Amino acid sequence: MKKTLILLALSGLLTTTQVHAQKWSETKTGTIATVTNKGGQTLGYSTTSGVKLLTVDGFAFKDLNKNGKLDKYEDWRLSADVRAKDLASRMSVEQIAGLMLYSRHQPIPAAAGGPFAGTYGGKVFAQSGAQPFDLSDQQKEFLTKDNLRHILVTSVQSPEIAAQWNNNVQALVEGTGLGIPANTSSDPRHGTRADAEYNAGAGGTISMWPGSLGLTATFNPELVRQFGQIAATEYRALGIATALSPQVDLATDPRWNRASGTFGEDPLLATDMARAYIDGFQTSTGAKEIRSGWGFNSVNAMVKHWPGGGSGEGGRDAHYGYGKYAVYPGKNFKSHFLPFINGAFKLNGKTSMASAVMPYYTISHGQDEKYGENVGNSYNKYIIGDLLRGKYGYDGVVCTDWLVTGDETAVDVFLTGKSWGVEKLSVGERHYKALMAGVDQYGGNNEMGPVIEAYQMGVKEHGEAKMRARFEQSAVRLLKNIFRVGLFENPYLNPEETKATVGKAEYMQAGYQAQLKSVVMLKNKANVLPLAKNKTVYVPKRFTPAGRNFLGMATPEKLDYPVNMEIVKKYFKVTDNPDEADYALVFIESPNSGGGYNSEEAKAGGTGYVPISLQYGDYTAEGTRDPSIGGGDPLETFTNRTYRGKSTKTINSSDLTMVTETAAKMKGKPVIVSMNMSNPAVVGEFEKQTNALMVNFGVQDQALMDILTGASEPSALLPMQMPADMKTVEEQFEDVPRDMKLYVDSEGNAYDFGFGLNWKGIIKDTRTSKYKKAALTLK
Repeated sequence: MKKTLILLALSGLLTTTQVHAQKWSETKTGTIATVTNKGGQTLGYSTTSGVKLLTVDGFAFKDLNKNGKLDKYEDWRLSADVRAKDLASRMSVEQIAGLMLYSRHQPIPAAAGGPFAGTYGGKVFAQSGAQPFDLSDQQKEFLTKDNLRHILVTSVQSPEIAAQWNNNVQALVEGTGLGIPANTSSDPRHGTRADAEYNAGAGGTISMWPGSLGLTATFNPELVRQFGQIAATEYRALGIATALSPQVDLATDPRWNRASGTFGEDPLLATDMARAYIDGFQTSTGAKEIRSGWGFNSVNAMVKHWPGGGSGEGGRDAHYGYGKYAVYPGKNFKSHFLPFINGAFKLNGKTSMASAVMPYYTISHGQDEKYGENVGNSYNKYIIGDLLRGKYGYDGVVCTDWLVTGDETAVDVFLTGKSWGVEKLSVGERHYKALMAGVDQYGGNNEMGPVIEAYQMGVKEHGEAKMRARFEQSAVRLLKNIFRVGLFENPYLNPEETKATVGKAEYMQAGYQAQLKSVVMLKNKANVLPLAKNKTVYVPKRFTPAGRNFLGMATPEKLDYPVNMEIVKKYFKVTDNPDEADYALVFIESPNSGGGYNSEEAKAGGTGYVPISLQYGDYTAEGTRDPSIGGGDPLETFTNRTYRGKSTKTINSSDLTMVTETAAKMKGKPVIVSMNMSNPAVVGEFEKQTNALMVNFGVQDQALMDILTGASEPSALLPMQMPADMKTVEEQFEDVPRDMKLYVDSEGNAYDFGFGLNWKGIIKDTRTSKYKKAALTLK
């Protein structure tokens, strides 16, 4: 009997051992360890971070806070919501404050000077001996001292360097405090040029797609969803887990200089594009999915800019003090919500809604129905708290646009504070006001000091318990976005896999095909297109005068071919003598008269306010609004911002000259014009001198050549109306879509939203039948 009991006891021990047998294995590459849980999540950690593994129920877990036990937030078997609440409760006020920061722009490696400068051991990169993937002094400081975990990356030298830099960042923060990983983000970086929001440059190799207006011109949401899937795969391979996109503002004023980053002016089309874009970015499938559509291929989408920023008075932009007011003369404020509430917040995919929202800088003038405040949207409790959070039930992250809490130093400087309407508050008071309006995060702020100051103000007004709860509320929202994409499990990258993924052939091909589908043919007189290959063409050089870019940095003048002539020569014979040419190909850009403010005029005693022109020739505004609807700035002594009777010039008026002079030189032979369009243009200045007119929104030269020669048929449609003249532009309401008198060309075609030609003529298909009906409104 005793022998039997011993055998039974041994049997029990064996059973216990089998139940809790180790279910994980580990491999190491350099300092990165990869742990494979059989039937569970794959983990990654750095052997330099001090993090150890815990084995529970046979599975491996990372002991991120190094307390020797498995806490809920470390348990990958639990939901993101449960884990986020547990971790938030463990965080100090200082740690939550750091989580609420979003870094200034970070080029990799850091620039030697300018607004994005950084140092390595106190020296600029070139003199430091540092590797391009090393962390700058400033990055080390804000990651450790300020507890920052959200980083905005602009340029990188290569995908491999991006991966190595990511691993260095993650190893540093993994060994710090509670082991919260970094959530790296990017502005759009898939254009055919280095095309980040601040024009800081995308850098690196990545698939190339048309700009947002070009994607919109396809009128194909499914193509946009596919773009989102590919872009998300490339982003995650670069270590990017949050996209500061899409920009779903309705571009209801054709003069707005950010129209090119939108899905156009039509609410229905913009709504469908927003939904598709976010579904593509956020949805993981198959082995990449963790839970509810989220996973290792997901990229958080930060949809912007609530409640819509496309109705700046006179078309001016709120990156500048001279453009701080959005106006609604057509009483159409609520229609600007549609791409958010019916698109970004009602996804087809399992992730349900965009994980983050960015309000715009603008003061939505006269729209606060409850508190009567005219303050920037991030400070407006009615717009964030009552509408976004309350009426529309949004409980994701709300992150301010960059620099909204800083001090304004000039009305015409890009890199200045943009505290519109709250300029008299202190920096700490601005943080507090935004927090209590419903904001969770502060864009472009690397220092936690003002956030702590805001917390202390709240404690004084509401007590410790309420402010702690308010901080934890934001922390949970922010942490969920890190948990859901798997960063707590494995934030590390294999640089070789990154190199093989980013910009790989099938992604490049998909992007190129999208470019072909984004080019709009507006005119094809006597079916001059397509052109026969190997004909002789004349391509005039384009003159670009000296000027300043979006950041205010000086740009030199130049005279050069506007396209890659080596590519042109693969399709045509090229001559500099128009008499020898069969055709002329003229490449221009849409008119650019600046942002609607003349600093020199202001210095001379004027107000500085001038019209924004969509024509190439000099323009004088007559019959325009006087007085202005919006006005008032601490740096101005007046409130009337009218520009009636004032004149403006375009910096690229030579584009018009190039067309007219070429037409004269060709002596009746065909002139084909291709316009890279960032805004609608008054094409009446030159259209009659053309035989064919195409517009694109940022494509490769080769794509234009393929369409010109018939290798691909044009299929895109105008995503915005083209105005008959500037009188029409002045008369349209800044907040109302599709309300302009249309330009009608020599062939009798009106350049309306949804218009486009193919080789057979005017395109009429399922896209036009769905989207060309009257624009939706929400009253």
